[in-house]
Amino acid sequence: MAAGVGITALQGSRREARARASHPPEGRFIEVGDARVHAVEMGQPQGSAPDLVLIHGSNGSTRDMSFRLAPALADRFRVLMFDRPGLGYTAAPKAGNATLEDQAALLQQAAASLGAERPIVLGQSYGGAVALAWAVYHPDNLSALISVSGVSHPWDGSLDPFYKVTASPLGSRLVVPLITSYVPERTVTRALEDVFAPQPVPEGYAEHFGPGLTLRRGSLRANALHRANLLRDIKAQAPQYDRIKVPVELVHGDADTTVGVHLHAARLVNDVPQARLTLLDGIGHMPHHVATGDVTDAVDRAAARAGL
Repeated sequence: MAAGVGITALQGSRREARARASHPPEGRFIEVGDARVHAVEMGQPQGSAPDLVLIHGSNGSTRDMSFRLAPALADRFRVLMFDRPGLGYTAAPKAGNATLEDQAALLQQAAASLGAERPIVLGQSYGGAVALAWAVYHPDNLSALISVSGVSHPWDGSLDPFYKVTASPLGSRLVVPLITSYVPERTVTRALEDVFAPQPVPEGYAEHFGPGLTLRRGSLRANALHRANLLRDIKAQAPQYDRIKVPVELVHGDADTTVGVHLHAARLVNDVPQARLTLLDGIGHMPHHVATGDVTDAVDRAAARAGL
């Protein structure tokens, strides 16, 4: 038994080292309180263009945003991207799980430390929920909000069994190391196909994204806790959307089966008077990659509405 555990740990450490070597940090590290945050900056120099923060979704990192969306905006914005707590290269919080409110506070402070006091904030999927938390809990620290395929409202249904297992103390200790050590990266690549459906995964995306980063033990544990507590966090913040006073642009595909538009954006546009919804015909969960122009148009509209 002990030998098997040791072999699994060694195999996991080797795979994590390969993932770090093949997909190293894209940016730099900043200290925010007692947290070490990985930050990537792209585009225009500070003070010469509006600040724009991009927040990635579940299982992601800055690499999701730096593949296509950030380059499409870099000619007219100062683009800031951060790994969320426990994902990519940002350290997991010492206290354990980071709630939506906790994550929004950390990213808001990270942006401010880089001189972005009132940035435009864009979040995709789970990142959309973090962006909404930013607007709810820090309403004076952003200029506009864009939610792309974002989670916004409570839903019926139970937690996916995968997250039930990996978020539990026993699963975190026993199952997660097995996943890291033995699940092939092509499993993540196949999962990407489901997330992008009905559109195909763009050529080069998986190679840029780095499936091995997702399979690291720390990333699996952090993502599982985020997902396990998402519904609780959404129930806490959804009644407070009337606190949002900045311009809001919502972009959502009507073929999104991951975060259904009728459960989220279609409800949010009714809760926030200044929200505007762009519904994309036939588009799934990843419009920032497959309908990038529609997303950049929404960013431009938000900036104009904010007077930037």
